[in-house]
Amino acid sequence: MTVLSPHDGTPVGTLPCAGAEEVRDAIATARAAARDWAGTSPEERGRLVRAAADALAEHAEEVAALNTRETGKLAHEALGGVLAGVGTLHQYAELGPVHRGHALRGGTLAADYTVAEPRGVVAAITPWNDPVAVAAGLLGAALVTGNTVVHKPSERCPHTGARLGEILTAALPDGVLVTVTGGPETGRLLADQADLDVLAHVGSTETGRAIARAALDTGAHVIRENGGNDPLVVDDDVDPAWAAEQAAIGAFTNAGQICTSVERIYVHRAVAEPFLHALAAEARQRNREAALAPLVDRRMRDAVHGHVRAALQDGATALEGGEVPEGAGSFYPATVLRDCTDAMQVMTEETFGPVAPVRVVDSFAEGLHLASRDRYGLAATVLTSRIAHAQRAIAELPAGTVKVNNVFGGAPGGAAQPRRDSGAGFGYGPELLDEMTQVKVVHVEMPPSN
Repeated sequence: MTVLSPHDGTPVGTLPCAGAEEVRDAIATARAAARDWAGTSPEERGRLVRAAADALAEHAEEVAALNTRETGKLAHEALGGVLAGVGTLHQYAELGPVHRGHALRGGTLAADYTVAEPRGVVAAITPWNDPVAVAAGLLGAALVTGNTVVHKPSERCPHTGARLGEILTAALPDGVLVTVTGGPETGRLLADQADLDVLAHVGSTETGRAIARAALDTGAHVIRENGGNDPLVVDDDVDPAWAAEQAAIGAFTNAGQICTSVERIYVHRAVAEPFLHALAAEARQRNREAALAPLVDRRMRDAVHGHVRAALQDGATALEGGEVPEGAGSFYPATVLRDCTDAMQVMTEETFGPVAPVRVVDSFAEGLHLASRDRYGLAATVLTSRIAHAQRAIAELPAGTVKVNNVFGGAPGGAAQPRRDSGAGFGYGPELLDEMTQVKVVHVEMPPSN
């Protein structure tokens, strides 16, 4: 498995793909460590995960540089992702020991309560677009609740995932965290194993469905955050320049390679022209200053450009970008498309690139209606000054997360529950601890006296 740099196409390195024997051995190692790890006190587990986080912090620049080489992520964004992973591990190190059950109302002389127990062995299959931060969430939540983990990082950044595993395992007991590298076949082998208790996946909807089907046979608990086609609805009472800035942040950050990127835009006709003018200027500035990272590889660039090319053929107009640049690497320009329709693939599917397709609507209600007509349900954003419109959007948008007036807003520790083709189960936050545990109900009372 050889990874090429998305900057210039030169080799980053080569790693082996784990086969069936290696996958079985990894799970057997994690299973052998599971009993002792589950029996370790929550306080001690938290201390060890905190130590692992501190070790990652010491190697943050090294891991970030490796991430940039493999995925093309901008250096400061790669470092931010590693530090976010450190923060997430610290968060779960604190949350794990205070994860608790509930008292139940039973008889006066009886005790009824619930106990949260680890599920066992967790297989975590993680993506390339923010490989450290996303992995830290799943690994941290699984470990502090007493589970052992087999981690398969994406084949697009296996060196980053392998190094992450080396750093974290050095601070943990043997067998508690095992890393396997490989491509889709390794992931399929892992998902098909019967001796797994949890399958946790962040990635494409197609892969998520395959994992869910595999779990029907194995009985593993599934947590998955999959694709999204997140809408942005722009009302007629907001500053169009500010709205364009928000749209650009949502569509172009990390070259559009974020699960919750803005993928389709519905703008009120009253502000459409100044909004489109300002959005094209935002894209032009990024292209002029070479401020975008490359896409992760040329296969991804071909897919992104395929969406754009089909839209242009069907009547959309490119106000900026829309052409594959010459030269090495897998760069793609920030692109703004107007006159889009919901029949276009760029509006119906996750493009996952720096593309902002825009459809003009005649009312906020029409924008909400069109935004809701989608098979995904990850996140959605509305920009409006009207509290009534904000409340209506919150009530009507069928997404796990609804953001008002900030495309990437959110409080620390927030969790989300994806809907429809975007997945199932809570990801991140305290709720992820619930996903990683199973509840035992306990009833205790005194025997009859003699």
